[in-house]
Amino acid sequence: MNAPETTVTPAPVRRRIHPAWTVAAVAFLALVGAAGFRAAPGVLMVPLQNEFGWSTTVLSAAVSINLVLFGLTAPFAAALMERFGIRAVTAVALVLIGAGSALTVLVTQSWQILLTWGLLIGLGTGSMALVFAATIANTWFAKSRGLVIGILTAGSAAGQLVFLPFIAALAQDPGWRQASLLIGAGALAVVPLVLMFLKNSPADVGVLPYGATPPAPGPNAGTESSGPEPTGPAAGQEVQESRRNAAVRALEVLKRASKVRTFWALVAGFAICGATTNGLIGTHFIPSAHDHGMPETTAAGLLAVVGLFDIIGTIASGWLTDRFNPRILLAVYYQFRGIGLLVLPLLLSATVQPSMIVFVVIYGLDWVATVPPTAAICRQVFGADGSVVFGWVFAAHQLGAAAAALAAGAVRDATGQYTYAWFAAAAMCTIAAVISATIRRDARKPESVPVPA
Repeated sequence: MNAPETTVTPAPVRRRIHPAWTVAAVAFLALVGAAGFRAAPGVLMVPLQNEFGWSTTVLSAAVSINLVLFGLTAPFAAALMERFGIRAVTAVALVLIGAGSALTVLVTQSWQILLTWGLLIGLGTGSMALVFAATIANTWFAKSRGLVIGILTAGSAAGQLVFLPFIAALAQDPGWRQASLLIGAGALAVVPLVLMFLKNSPADVGVLPYGATPPAPGPNAGTESSGPEPTGPAAGQEVQESRRNAAVRALEVLKRASKVRTFWALVAGFAICGATTNGLIGTHFIPSAHDHGMPETTAAGLLAVVGLFDIIGTIASGWLTDRFNPRILLAVYYQFRGIGLLVLPLLLSATVQPSMIVFVVIYGLDWVATVPPTAAICRQVFGADGSVVFGWVFAAHQLGAAAAALAAGAVRDATGQYTYAWFAAAAMCTIAAVISATIRRDARKPESVPVPA
């Protein structure tokens, strides 16, 4: 007699959150913690002038040094993350930001503010720049990269939103030193979370990137990838070199990218992007509003609203980037920004008018909406080099920001107002829109494989 057959019902598989989303959440918090200083210069500029008598040009120079290092550190930071891991580089960067902010309370000479605001915080924020978001997205995600970059980029805006009202209040009473300590504490508070939960790669936890599918069995098993990668002998040499020397890796990527026209189009557009965000609005909006009789705390509140709508705009831009042509998105973003800057001098007054609220909302939605489409083009055109290439493009962003911060300060000292700076920025945005719209549609086909060094 045969034994009765038994039907075995497989146990239901419990769906759990992919580790990539945990890493993304910690990366978001790290960007929030690192973003405190981005809100500080505009708020602290007037109190420092009142206490030490420093000119707007001197303080703008400190911000410019910060922005230059913020940008130039980015591509090397991306290569360092490949060499030493995301977690170690991120933790060191946050410590530098915290130390630079805390040491600011000891300054008595103008050169010292160049050291703290410029050197220390510049190196730290540069390592935590938007290239960090691109590195996380490219390493941990095979799909929804645009959305993830948008969310992480919004972390910087969230940091501005979180810190700015408190920095403005502390700068008024008890003083700017307490505001500096708050920024340092915000950066250092995230370090334990980074060390515990920010894993370097999916391989560290034995999973594939989110959205990646296991390679099918067969002769080509193991060759599938989640995006365009370099092929042939150059690919293996590139990986080996990145593990040996991060600086060489970053410079070799720059050499290859500089031979591609799309790279220079992105560099020009992103330099203008930096000039019209961090360089002008981020640094000089509050002093300019103060020139028109608006209280600093009120102006800081408006800038915080920019940060709020920046979160919405950047996430929406990431979603759009996954679905539409990124070059067209860039052109639209830059042109809308230019229109806003053109009318800004007409909106500034001692009180907040409805037209100013409209400007703040629109400018916030557009603030760093340019990041997801720019990062997407870097990935599409340069493949595995995309994160480091985006680091170099971001360097141009910060060089543009530094030049604009310094130039606007000089314009203010020379003319007593910022009007010419706003008009020049509006014209530059139109140039960026034209450059972005003319990026070749077929750029990916001939350029997806890096040019041999």
